[in-house]
Amino acid sequence: MESFDLIVIGSGPAGEKGAAQAAYFSKRVALIERREELGGAGVNTGTVPSKTLRESALYFSGLRQRGLYGIDYSLREGLTVQGFMHRKDAVVSAERLKIATNLAAHKIELIHGTATFEDAHTINVADPRGATRTLRGEMILIATGSKPHRPPEIPFDDKSVFDSDSILAMDRIPKSMIVVGGGVIGCEYASIFTAMGVAVTLIDGRERLLPFLDAEISDRLRAHLANLGLNIVFQDRPKSTQRTPGGIWMTLNSGKIVKAETALFAAGRRGAVEGLELEKAGLALNPRGNIDVNEHYQTHVPHIYAAGDVIGFPALASTSMEQGRVAMCHAFGFPYKLRLASQLPMGIYTIPEISAVGETEESCREKKIAYEVGRAKYANNARGQIAGDDSGILKLIFRPDTKQLLGVQILGESATELIHLGMAVLESGGTIDKFIEMVFNFPTLSELYKYAAYDGLGNLAGHKLREG
Repeated sequence: MESFDLIVIGSGPAGEKGAAQAAYFSKRVALIERREELGGAGVNTGTVPSKTLRESALYFSGLRQRGLYGIDYSLREGLTVQGFMHRKDAVVSAERLKIATNLAAHKIELIHGTATFEDAHTINVADPRGATRTLRGEMILIATGSKPHRPPEIPFDDKSVFDSDSILAMDRIPKSMIVVGGGVIGCEYASIFTAMGVAVTLIDGRERLLPFLDAEISDRLRAHLANLGLNIVFQDRPKSTQRTPGGIWMTLNSGKIVKAETALFAAGRRGAVEGLELEKAGLALNPRGNIDVNEHYQTHVPHIYAAGDVIGFPALASTSMEQGRVAMCHAFGFPYKLRLASQLPMGIYTIPEISAVGETEESCREKKIAYEVGRAKYANNARGQIAGDDSGILKLIFRPDTKQLLGVQILGESATELIHLGMAVLESGGTIDKFIEMVFNFPTLSELYKYAAYDGLGNLAGHKLREG
């Protein structure tokens, strides 16, 4: 039996960074990966591929140029799925190589095979040829990620009916598509394919898209996507789905029938733990299909940790990386990274993209926090005009008495980059005066912060005038 200080199961963001953190402090680490490719869903089927496809959709559709020059670009003639996927494949390959290089640099032993617990410290690994190795770990990190939920009543064939992983293996760009699920993945793919000129119908059982977002941002996203041509059906769900020679025939609970060439079901994900035999380690999944952990990412078996998508929300690559690092610092007592930042940004790569951190108007009302709002529109910003983004907005939520920043929401070009300035002020407990004091390059989108703060001060003066 081979012994290691740490055994990591899974090479996604949480697994790679957790393994590297322990190895950096001279621990002997083995990383087990079932797939031939490194990187987990973050690199192979989720974060990196979908975001790269977003850029490909913007490029091939000429969508940015339409706003810039007022020219009605149409999708490039003869575009094949291979052409559409080319950049995605190149970026994914580069990311896999980067991970392999990082593991080698930290002298982490990479073991390809399927892991199965024998007991709480012992793991058997069956390699692709059927040979088995037995490993013992002082500490274990489960970072196996997640997989799409595939309801048994849905006729998945990964040719015309896809989940959010298999959609990347499609062999053609369809003329029409049904997307079921108005969450992050559903909205991202619906906007990507709509930008490509595909007739997309998005179906969701709720009243609005991405209900965890600030309602104003969600409503603006809905309006923008509808303007792109996306057909959205709210408060309805599929009752039955059939594959026919002519495509997909979907009957909704309302009785409405929706037809399309293809369908994408993006209705949630579950922890990818099949075959692990968690029960032999004294572990089980919770009702949501995830592993429960404490604030240190420690399971109820003290030497076994779990991080990333396998523990559920927020299931973002950015947070998964930090969870893996925090978990291993706690496991080995490294006085290095003891917690995640109190403020975690959210990036949603729809068209247009969205990013948010901190409180929303709705959360302030629920918590009975007094607040005021400041807004700045891309249409009134010189760089926004140059970029051709006339629908974007940056929104600040702050306390009316102290002007302390409470939250930032952005919809528009480079939202996921812009959010970090607001997050830094939020994390430090700063006020919106910080944005007014700062000097920004001109013309830049970052300058939106200054004018949102000015707008907030104007609203605050009006608020005080009304109260007086």
